[in-house]
Amino acid sequence: MFKTTPTPLLHGVIVPMVTPLSDSDSLDAEALEQLVEHLIDGGVHGLFLLGTCGEGPSLSYRLRRELITRTCRQVAGRVPIVVSTTDSSLIEAATLGQHAADEGAEAVVIAPPFYYPLDDNELMRFARRSVSRSPLPVILYNMPSLTKVSYGPEIVRQLMDEERIVGLKDSSGELGYLELLLDTAQERPDWSFLVGPEHLLVPALQIGGHGGVCGGANVFPHLFVDVFEAATADSPDRLSLLWDHMMTLGQVYESGALAAPAAVKGLKSALACLGIGNGRPAEPLCFLPETDSRRIADVVRSLAIELCA
Repeated sequence: MFKTTPTPLLHGVIVPMVTPLSDSDSLDAEALEQLVEHLIDGGVHGLFLLGTCGEGPSLSYRLRRELITRTCRQVAGRVPIVVSTTDSSLIEAATLGQHAADEGAEAVVIAPPFYYPLDDNELMRFARRSVSRSPLPVILYNMPSLTKVSYGPEIVRQLMDEERIVGLKDSSGELGYLELLLDTAQERPDWSFLVGPEHLLVPALQIGGHGGVCGGANVFPHLFVDVFEAATADSPDRLSLLWDHMMTLGQVYESGALAAPAAVKGLKSALACLGIGNGRPAEPLCFLPETDSRRIADVVRSLAIELCA
């Protein structure tokens, strides 16, 4: 059985939107417009800009601001937009957060700063300082595989006293971590608990999570929305079929040994098969080899036919 909790700011399928590029420091404006409408038409519940799939840390500050502006103005309030302002500089993070607020975003997402490892006291101070400088509500982003620093359960519990922190996205891949936090979050029913890894979307919903930040929804948004709806409606037969489709799509992530770069390249290559963008990742990442691009194209075409049927 699925646990029921109050609906927080974010729930359902939140897309960590990729950033279409025409060259190393220019947005592909036409592809961005296509992608935004593709996602909204697909029924997604929100957009997450400049995260891992959006290659935020690799983009210039100018380009990040342009992406926020163009996306917020095009979406025009149709779905919530949250923006990762994660940076090794608190000042730059706050500046980008102010720009996101000015353009109409609903919240900022903050992972631990990378490069210098922080102890628990420093991480706690960083989080509270980030909140004090943010013009928008804050969602914590636990991504230890990339930041090398984790928002541990005890730190998150203590941060629940910050009224302007309204949720957490967990990409640790450890369902027990999320379950532990859900069990201690009764005093914050307004919090969003979102999971990153797609294979944990349904298990996270089963223990009371509110949704997922699903990279594959860039490609087939309706599929992930249908998975969410089947899971929360407790429709096991339909869910089983949809789950198989979702696992098939996961094959686009299988190019290379490094998970995050493979996901970015695979998603952009898959979108190019749909006529959205050119598959270009942000530097220093490189285009996929042609053999991988062809394999991904086969996966996308085959799955598109199955989903239409």
